[in-house]
Amino acid sequence: MHSTGSVPLVAIACGGTGGHLFPGLAVAEVLRERGCAVTLLISPKEVDQQAVRSAAGMEIVTLPAVGLSRGRLIAFLRGFHQSYRSAKKLFAHKPPHAVLAMGGFTSAPPILAARRMAAATFLHESNSVAGRANRWLAPWVDHAFAGFPAAVKRLRAGAISVTGTPVRPKFRPSDAAACRVALELDAQKPVLLFMGGSQGASGINDLLIRSLPFFKEQLPEVQFIHLTGAKELEKVRAAYAAHSRKALVRPFLVEMELALGAANAAVSRAGASSLTEFAATRLPAILIPYPEAADNHQFLNARAFVESGAARMLVQKDASPELLIEMIRDVMENPHRREAMVSALERKHHPDAAEKIAGHIIAALIRNGVQMPLRSNAGPAVVPTTVKVTKLQVA
Repeated sequence: MHSTGSVPLVAIACGGTGGHLFPGLAVAEVLRERGCAVTLLISPKEVDQQAVRSAAGMEIVTLPAVGLSRGRLIAFLRGFHQSYRSAKKLFAHKPPHAVLAMGGFTSAPPILAARRMAAATFLHESNSVAGRANRWLAPWVDHAFAGFPAAVKRLRAGAISVTGTPVRPKFRPSDAAACRVALELDAQKPVLLFMGGSQGASGINDLLIRSLPFFKEQLPEVQFIHLTGAKELEKVRAAYAAHSRKALVRPFLVEMELALGAANAAVSRAGASSLTEFAATRLPAILIPYPEAADNHQFLNARAFVESGAARMLVQKDASPELLIEMIRDVMENPHRREAMVSALERKHHPDAAEKIAGHIIAALIRNGVQMPLRSNAGPAVVPTTVKVTKLQVA
C-alpha cells in the first residue's frame, strides 16, 4: 500500500547528528527537484530541530528516538519501540513509496515500518567503518550506499554502491572576503575555524584555550570562528575575551557554508559529513579524531584523508599547543603544502553523490510501477512549498 497522491513520496530518516542530517537534506533536495515529495524523519535533539528550519517544501516529523549509550539501554529500547509505532502510524496515514536511512539511532524503526508497507528501502553509510545501526539494517534494505569503499565489507546488503557522501550544493569554493563580511569579521585578515561536529568537542575546546597564548605570539592577526557545542559556549567565549582575540563563538552555526568559505584552515573532528564539506569547499584541515568514536571510525576517516594528502591529523592524546600551532602554520603559510592539500581535496570531492542516490531511488520507484510527474522545460515538477512540522506521540 502506498500514497495515492500524484507526487511520489520518499521518507528520509536522517536525525541524531549533523553527520546524518545534512547528507539526508542533500538527497532530499535532489528528490524534490526530480518531482518527489519528501518527509524528513528526525530526532528531538536541538541540533536536528535547528537545522531543519532551513528545509523548504518538506514535511518534518520528529520521532521519539534516543541514542544507545552506556547506562541508557532501557531508554533506548523504549525510544526504539515508540519510534517504530510512530513510523507505522505515520506510514499508515501517508504510505511512502521509498524510505532512505542515513544511519544512527533514528534509522532502524522507519526501515522496519517501511518493509511492512512494501516500500523500497535504502540506507547510506558515510563513515569508513559501518556503524552498528547500519550493520544491523543492511540485510533488510534493497540497496545500500557507502561514502568510503572501506565500508562495503561490513555492509551485508544485497546491493551496494560506493557513491561518496552527499553534500548540499551551497558548499563550494567561495569568496573568502565576502564570507567574512557576512559573518562580521575583518575581510582582510586570515580566519581559523575550530569545530567539533554538531555537538561540539571538549577536547578541541580545551586545546584551543591552552593554545591562545601561542596564537598571540606566532599568529597575532588570525581571527577565529569557533563552534563550541551548547555546553561550553561561555567558557570558550570567555577565553577569547581574556586574550582580546577577534572571534565568532557560537554553539552551532546553520550557515556553515559561510564559515567554511571564510576560513583559511580548520581544526576539526573527523566526522564523515565534515570531511565531505571540507572537500567540497577545498578547505585544508587539521583533524583531531574523537577518540571514543564507535569502532574508531573517526580515526579511520581521518587516515583516509591524510593518506591522500587532503588533511593532516593530530591524535588527541598527543595534542599540545606547540604541535597544533606548528601544524596550523604549515597549512596556512606553506604554499606547496596548501596547494597539494587543495588538489587532494578536489579529488576527494563527490559532487554527484546526492544525484546518484536519488537516481537509484527513482529507478526503484519506476521499476515498482510508480509514475513520476512530468517535468517541463521550465524546471522541476511542482511540489508543496510549505514546511509542516509534526511531533508524533504514541500513547
